[in-house]
Amino acid sequence: MVKCLSLKFEIEIEPIFGTLALYDVKEKKKISEDFHFDLNSDQMKGLLRLHTPHTAISTLARSAIFSITYPSADIFLVIKLEKVLQQGDIGESCEPYMVMKESDSSKHKEKLEKLRLQAETSCSRLGRYRMPFAWTAIHLVNIVSSVGGLERSDPDSDSERKGHGTWNERKKKGFERMSVGEDMCNFATFRPATLTVTNFFKQEGDRLSDEDLYKFLADMRRPSSVLRRLRPVTAQLKIDISPAPDSPHYCLSPELLHVKPYPDLRVRPTKEVLEFPARYVYTPHTTYRNLLYIYPQSLNFSSRQGSVRNIAVKVQFMAGEDPSLAMPVIFGKSSCAEFFTEAYSPVIYHDKSPEFYEEVKMKIPANLTDNHHLLFTFYHISCQPKQNTPLETPVGYTWIPLMQHGRLRTGSFSLPVSVEKPPPSYSVLTPDVQLPGMKWVDNHKQVFNVEVTAASSVHTQDPHLDKFFTLCYVLEEYSFPFRLKDCIISEANVEGELKASMTGLRGALLDTCVRFLHQLLSKLILLIVHPPVIAGQIVNLGRAAFEAMSLLINQIHKNLEGNQDQHGRNNLLASYIHYCFHLPTAEPAMPPTGGATPAYELPIQYATLSRTTARPSTLHLARSKSISNSNPDLASTPTSPDEEVQRIIGSKGIDRSHSWVNSAYAPGGSRAVLRRNPNFTCELKQASDRGCNRMSAFVDSATFCSAPTRQIAKKLLHEELALQWVVSTSTVREAALQQAWFFFQLMTKSMSHHLFLSSRIDLPRRQRFPDRFVDDIAALVGAISADVAGRYHKDVELVERLNSSLAFFLNDLLSLMDRGFVFNLIRSYYKQIANKFHTAQNPSSLTALRMDFTRIVCSHEHYVTLNLPCSTLSPPASPSPSTSSTTSQGSAFSSMHQDQGVASMFELSVPFRQQHFLSGLLLTELSLILEPDGEGVFFLHKKAISAVHSLMCSHDADPRYTDPQVRTHIAQLYLPLIPIVMDTLPQLHDFTDTSPARGRHAPAMQDDGDPDNGTISQSVAMAIAGSPLPHAKAPNFTMPTVAGRQCSSLSAECSRTLLVSFLWVLKNADAALLESWVSDLSVLQINRLLDLLHLSVSCFEYKGKKALERINSLTFKKSQDMKARLEEAILGTIGARQEMVRRCRERSPYGNENVRWRKNVTHWRQNTDRVDKTKTETEQESVVDGNLATEASLVVLDMLEIIVKTVLASELKESVLGGVLRVLLHSMAGSQSAFFLQHCFTTQRGLVFKFPEMLFEEDTELCADLCLRLLRHCSSSVGSVRSQASASLYLLMRQNFEIGNNFARVKMQVTMSLSSLVGTSQNFNEEHLRRSLKTILTYAEEDLELRDSPFPEQVQDLVFNLHMILTDTVKMKEHQQDPEMLIDLMYRIAKGYQNSLTCA
Repeated sequence: MVKCLSLKFEIEIEPIFGTLALYDVKEKKKISEDFHFDLNSDQMKGLLRLHTPHTAISTLARSAIFSITYPSADIFLVIKLEKVLQQGDIGESCEPYMVMKESDSSKHKEKLEKLRLQAETSCSRLGRYRMPFAWTAIHLVNIVSSVGGLERSDPDSDSERKGHGTWNERKKKGFERMSVGEDMCNFATFRPATLTVTNFFKQEGDRLSDEDLYKFLADMRRPSSVLRRLRPVTAQLKIDISPAPDSPHYCLSPELLHVKPYPDLRVRPTKEVLEFPARYVYTPHTTYRNLLYIYPQSLNFSSRQGSVRNIAVKVQFMAGEDPSLAMPVIFGKSSCAEFFTEAYSPVIYHDKSPEFYEEVKMKIPANLTDNHHLLFTFYHISCQPKQNTPLETPVGYTWIPLMQHGRLRTGSFSLPVSVEKPPPSYSVLTPDVQLPGMKWVDNHKQVFNVEVTAASSVHTQDPHLDKFFTLCYVLEEYSFPFRLKDCIISEANVEGELKASMTGLRGALLDTCVRFLHQLLSKLILLIVHPPVIAGQIVNLGRAAFEAMSLLINQIHKNLEGNQDQHGRNNLLASYIHYCFHLPTAEPAMPPTGGATPAYELPIQYATLSRTTARPSTLHLARSKSISNSNPDLASTPTSPDEEVQRIIGSKGIDRSHSWVNSAYAPGGSRAVLRRNPNFTCELKQASDRGCNRMSAFVDSATFCSAPTRQIAKKLLHEELALQWVVSTSTVREAALQQAWFFFQLMTKSMSHHLFLSSRIDLPRRQRFPDRFVDDIAALVGAISADVAGRYHKDVELVERLNSSLAFFLNDLLSLMDRGFVFNLIRSYYKQIANKFHTAQNPSSLTALRMDFTRIVCSHEHYVTLNLPCSTLSPPASPSPSTSSTTSQGSAFSSMHQDQGVASMFELSVPFRQQHFLSGLLLTELSLILEPDGEGVFFLHKKAISAVHSLMCSHDADPRYTDPQVRTHIAQLYLPLIPIVMDTLPQLHDFTDTSPARGRHAPAMQDDGDPDNGTISQSVAMAIAGSPLPHAKAPNFTMPTVAGRQCSSLSAECSRTLLVSFLWVLKNADAALLESWVSDLSVLQINRLLDLLHLSVSCFEYKGKKALERINSLTFKKSQDMKARLEEAILGTIGARQEMVRRCRERSPYGNENVRWRKNVTHWRQNTDRVDKTKTETEQESVVDGNLATEASLVVLDMLEIIVKTVLASELKESVLGGVLRVLLHSMAGSQSAFFLQHCFTTQRGLVFKFPEMLFEEDTELCADLCLRLLRHCSSSVGSVRSQASASLYLLMRQNFEIGNNFARVKMQVTMSLSSLVGTSQNFNEEHLRRSLKTILTYAEEDLELRDSPFPEQVQDLVFNLHMILTDTVKMKEHQQDPEMLIDLMYRIAKGYQNSLTCA
C-alpha cells in the first residue's frame, strides 16, 4: 500500500497533480495502471473551481493498493508530476522551482506575485489542460528487502523508518512464484517505511515515451548516473509504503465499486490499482470487468501547415457519429468528476511532433456494436489570449472502430489523420480507407501511433475462443444465416464449423483459456447435455466436446504443474467442480417441497476448497479422507447413507485427499457390454420442471437458464461422460486418463445432482440408474484396472495417481449406486491385479497399489454398515447386498450375535470375507504383507498397519459408535487381527531389550564399583543376604524369549501401532467370544498369546515426564555430537577445508558450534528439526502416555482373566497359569497408575488364593518375584497402593502358612527381597515401608481365624527382623566411608538374615 501524505515545493504558486505507477525495467513493461492523487491546498484547488464544479469523493483518494504477482528487484515506483498548461516550455516552467525559495520572499517578492498572477490566469483559462512537469522514481527493493535496510541506493531521497514488522519470509499466496534470487523482494511482509523524496527530475519534452523512461530507470541504478548530475527540482513528497492489509476499509475496486467493509461513504477512499502482470497470470475471471486503456504514443505533424504547435489529443468513446453520443465512460483523475465524456493529453509547448505518456481508462459497455468507436480529435491550444483567436482549434481527426467481425480491436495502431471532420457513416470504416473528398495530413500517411489494451471478462481477444463462443451463441439464438468474418454460417455448415472450432481450441493461448475456463467448460458441458437440434435433426456433439474438454484439461494440468494442491490436483480445475459446476437445466426452478417445509434446501455456503469432513479429527488417514462425507457445516451425523447424496449436491464439491491422476490406456478392454452407439439419445431425461440454485456467481445465468422456445434434446452428463470415455481412443483417451480425477469428480457430482433434481434419490439403489450406464461404468472401471495392472512398472507415478482416483471414485459410488455392484467392481479390480502377480517383476509395487486402493475404499463414512457387522456368516447372494436406508446406521446394531462357528470368526475364512467384504479385504492385505517370507518391505508394513489403525481411531472417536454393544459388533469385524498379530510375534520389535532398568527397583545397569551413586551394589547386598547366585535371575524379570524368535523385521513404530490395534480389538470384543476362542487354542498358541500380552505391557510402559525430557536432551546432544564428529573428520584432513572450518569456529557467535549447521538460526530450518519441546507439550505427552499405559495394562489384565477363566476347567491349567502370573508380575514391575494397581492386586490375590501350589510347590522364582514386587509397592508414596500391597503380602504369608503351618518360603523370599530392594533402589522410602510392615502386623493381630495359631507370632518376629535389617541397611548407606562401621553393620545384617532363615 502506498499512501501519499504531502507534497511541498519551495514556492507555492499553482496546483500540482501527481501520478503513481509501477514499472518493471527488466521486462520493459508498465505493470500497473495509473493512480492519480492531488495533495494541493484548498487555496490552490480553488484556482480550478471553474473547470471542476463537482468533485466526486472517489477522485479524492490519496492511498492506493498495488498488486505485484511476480516480485522482482527491477520494479520501480515512478512518480510523475503535472501542472496546468501555461505559456513557455517545460524548462521555463521549472526554473522558478529550481532557483527560488519561499524564505527569500523579500528578495523575489515581485517576481513571486507575478508568477502567482500568471498561474491564476492560466488556471482560469487553460485549467482543463495539463503539461508535463517533473518525475522521480523509487527503487522498491531498497524499501522491502532486508539487504537494503535503511541504506538507500538512491541518494536523492532520505527515509525515516517507522512501525514494527519482521523480515521473515512469508508463505507464498496465489500464484506468486519467487526465484531464489528474488527472496529479498518480499512485498508482503516488509517493515513499513515513511519516505521523503526530495529531488525530482525535470521532464524532457522530447524524451517522454516509456522507452526513454526505461533508459532513465536503468541509468538510476548505476553509481555514476547521468541523472544525478542534473540540477533537480527541489520538493518534499512524503509517502508511506507498507504491506497491504488483508481487509482494508473504505476500498474501491478498479471499477470504483465499494469493497466490503465500507462503513462510511463519506470517508476518503483507498483505491485498488489494477495490475498488468509482467508475465501471464493463470487465474480465471471471477468478477465482471470490462475496461479499456488507450495510450496515445506519438504524433507527427511536422508537415502540417498552419499554426499547429501546442497539440492536445482529445479522446472520446462514441456510441455513434453524432457529437452528443459521446459516452461518459472515461474515468476521472483527481479532484474532479467520477466520469467524463472526453479526456485530454498533456500539451508539449511548441512541439509539432509530440510524444505522449497519457493513460486514458474507460469502462466500456458490455454490448458493443459496429457503431462504437474511439474518436481522436487533435487541437492546437492557444496559450496566449488573442483577439478573435479561439482557445482550441481542431487540426485533425482520426478514429478506431472497436468491433470488427464481432471481435474487440486491441493492440498497437498507426493511423492517418484527417484534416477535416469525418463524413457520415465513417465509424464503420477504418481511417486506412481513403474516402473520396477527404483531406489527410501528409498525404494519408500514418502519423499517429496509439495503443489500445483491454482488461475484460467479456471479450476474450483470442480468435479461437471468439469463434467457439460465437458459434455457441448462433446455436442458442438460432440466428441463421450468420456472417463470421468471410464465412456465412448456415444450418448446413454450422456442425462442421463448430467441431472445427472445438478442435481449434488447442491453438488458443493458455492464459486466455484459463481466464475464460469456467465459461469454456460450461459451454462444452452444455453441448454434451443439450445437443442442438438443427433443421429437426439432433446434432450430436458429445464426442467432439469430450475430446476438446480432455485435451484442454490435460494441457492446463501439464503447463501449470506448479499450481497443484498437495494431492496433485490442479487448483483451477478443482475449484471449477467445487464452486461452479452444476447440471444445465431447462428452466431455473426451485425443487418441489413436501408439506410446509422443503424436503431439502441447497445450502448457501462460502466454503474453502480444502473442505474438512465430519469424520473425527483423530482419523489419521494420511491420504484417504472420506469423500462423500458429511457436511462440515452440520453438527449432527447423517441418519441414513442416502443423505450423503444430498451433501454432495449444491455448491459442495467432493473432497479428495489424494485424487490426482495420471495414466494411459492399453487397448483391448472389453467392449461387449456396450449396447448403444454414441449417437443414441439417452432415454432418461431430467424433469423440465426441476432446477437448482445457481451454484456460482461467476457463470452467466444465460448460459444455462435461457428458456428455449424450440425442442432441445436432453442427455445426462454422467452417462455421456462414461460413454464417451469408454469409446474414446488414442490421444483423447490418454488425455482423459491423465486427468481421470477431474472426470470422476464431474461424474460423481452430476450423478448426485441428477438423483436430487429428478427425485430418484428415494428409489431403490438398483433402480436409480439405467443398465446402459451401469454397463459403461463396469467397462470403464475394468479398463482402468487393466491400465493399473499393466503399466505399473513403466509409469509409476502415473499409475499411482490413477489407482488412487479410481479408489476415490468407487468410494463415491458406494454412496450413489447399488453397493453389491460396486463390490463387484472392487472384486474385478482385485482380479486384474492378482493376474499380474505371477509375471510381475516387482510384486511389492503391485501390493502397494492394492493397499492404497483398499485404504481409500475403506475410508467410507459408512464402512461399518457396509461390512454387515450383525449378520451371520452365511454367504450372501452377492458380495454384499444393498442395505436399506433404514438399517444402514446405528439401528443396524440392534440384532444380537447369532451362534456360529467361533473359529471361522477369528480366521480370514471364505464366509468371513464374503460377509464382511471390505474388512476382509483389508485384513487379507495386512496378513499377506506381514508374512515373514512374503514380499513385505518397510513401507508396505507401515502402509498396511496404518490403514487398520486409522480405521480403528475413526471408530473410537465416532459419536455413532459410543454404545458398548455397537463397539462389540465393530470389533467383530477385526477378530482375525488377533491371530494375525500372534503369528507376527517373532517379527515384532522387542521392547524389553531396550528398556534401561524398567524403572522398578534398581538401576541394575550401573557399575557395581561406583561409590558415588548413593546405593549399595546388588552383588554386595545379595552376598550379605547369603544368596549363593547373586545374578541367577535376570534383573529385569523379562519373559524368556519366544522359541525360535527371529530378529525383528518390524520397526518400533509399526510394532507399537500394530499392538495398539490388537489391544483395541481385545478391549471391545465380546468376552464370551474370546472365551470360546481361547478354549479352542492349544498350549503353544496360548503361550504365544501370553508372550504377546507381555510384549504389549513392555511396549506401553509409562516412562515418566523426566524420561521424556531426557530423551529430548539426548536427541539434541546426539545431533551436536554428530556435528562435532563431522567437523573433526574435516579437520583431520589438510588444506582449505581445515582452514575453512577453523575460521568458521572462530567467527561463530555461538561458541564452538559451526553456524553453517545451526538449523535453529537459519531460515531453512524445518519444524521437524526442533527437538526441544515446550513444557506444555511435554506435560501433555506425559499425560497421554500415562493414560495409554493404564489402558493397555487394563486390557491385558482383562485378557489374562479370560484366559484363566477358560483354562480353569481344562487340562491346560498347569502349563498356562505360570505364564499368566509372569505377565501379571511383569505388569506390576513397571511404572503403573494407582488405578491399574488396584485391579492388578485384586487379580493377583485371586490367583494366589485359587492356585497356591503354583507358588509354594513349583517355581521358586515366581514366589521370589512376587515378593519383590509386593515389597517394592509397600514402599510406595501412594497410600492406596501401599494398602493394597500390604494386604497382598499378608495374604501371601497366610496362604503359605495354611499349606504347611508356617510360611518359611515367603519369609525367606521377603527377607532376600528386602536386601535387594534396600540396597539397590534409589527411590526407596524407608518410612513408607515401615508403615506397610506395621499394617501387616496389624492384620496378623486382628486375624480372628489364626489368633490361636503360631502365625501372629511368626509374623511379628519377621516384621521385627525386617525392621532391624532395614535400619542397619540404611545405616550402611550413611557409613560408606567408614570401613570398620561398615563391616560391623554387615555382620549384624548377616546375623539378621541367619535368624530369619533359622526361624523359617
